[in-house]
Amino acid sequence: MLVLVAAVIVLYPKIKPIFSSKSGGPGGPGMTAGGGPGGSGRQVLNVSGYLIKPQQMSDLYVSTGTLKPDETVELAFETSGKIVGINFTEGTRVRKGDLLAKINDRPLQAQLEKLQAQKKLVEEKEFRQRSLLDKDAISQESYDQIVTELQTIQADINLVGARIAETELRAPFDGIIGLRYVSEGSYTNPSTKIARLVKIKPIKIEFTIPERYANQIKIGYPVTFTMDGSNEIYNAKVYAIDPQVDVATRSIVIRALYPNNNEELKPGRFTSVTLLLSQIDDAISIPTEAITPEMEGEMVYVYRNGKAEVVKVGVGLRTESQVQITNGLKFGDTLLTSGILQLRQNLPVVLDTLVLN
Repeated sequence: MLVLVAAVIVLYPKIKPIFSSKSGGPGGPGMTAGGGPGGSGRQVLNVSGYLIKPQQMSDLYVSTGTLKPDETVELAFETSGKIVGINFTEGTRVRKGDLLAKINDRPLQAQLEKLQAQKKLVEEKEFRQRSLLDKDAISQESYDQIVTELQTIQADINLVGARIAETELRAPFDGIIGLRYVSEGSYTNPSTKIARLVKIKPIKIEFTIPERYANQIKIGYPVTFTMDGSNEIYNAKVYAIDPQVDVATRSIVIRALYPNNNEELKPGRFTSVTLLLSQIDDAISIPTEAITPEMEGEMVYVYRNGKAEVVKVGVGLRTESQVQITNGLKFGDTLLTSGILQLRQNLPVVLDTLVLN
């Protein structure tokens, strides 16, 4: 036993340095130590900084929308009959009033000729009766009867003319006619669709916004939109706002108008709509990840005199990556953006990187 104790006493000075070298020094990952000979001193954290300068911030709302034609109608006859003529080519442009298709109207035309002949006969009779009335050869009652007969025939002529007009299918507005659903010789009725007529110049953009923005969007409000598969940005203006909030989605339907002068945009396509709700030209804007939520409110760390300092801030406008600071920071401050979880009040730090926004 005495021999073992003596051996420990002799070897102890050599064993102690071995254990000391295996124990870690002050600090941890990203930490350095300083303070003079012997390595004693406070921990120093290497961090990245962000120099705060005036920035422009925009409050944007992005919605999905659908392109809709300015006008669209499923063309159909007002009456029944056999189609005797189709006067349009599918996919072509037509003008308002163009005759597109025709139903057989021969019986009506014959009836019209009969009435016109009767009218001519009654007109001659009315002329003679008027001459006799001027000479007091007939009574006023006799003349009034022939006048009523003439008016009745004219009303019948107008009625037949209206029925003939129903046998003609005319374009209600300028547009592009689509594919036809019937052929010449087929029987049609008011429920039979002949073709679709679409007007796409201008074109409408329909989208929705949450009800909280209802008071911000007015008639004439500018919007921008993009199409899937294209980077081109199009400009439109709001022309209609639904006066009622959808109770299911708590949103409001908005429609904007784009000139579409070249008719390059087609109805039915998906679009991404962006609204600029507000814009600040000289905002204090910082990255979202630099903010630390605490019980007392929102906190950030700034670099001052070689140390990290905690600052309570007020926040305003938020975007996907940036937050506006309304109080607590000023232009020229250096915001710390890395090592946030390791930072403490008055912790010595070293700026490895300084980002100038």
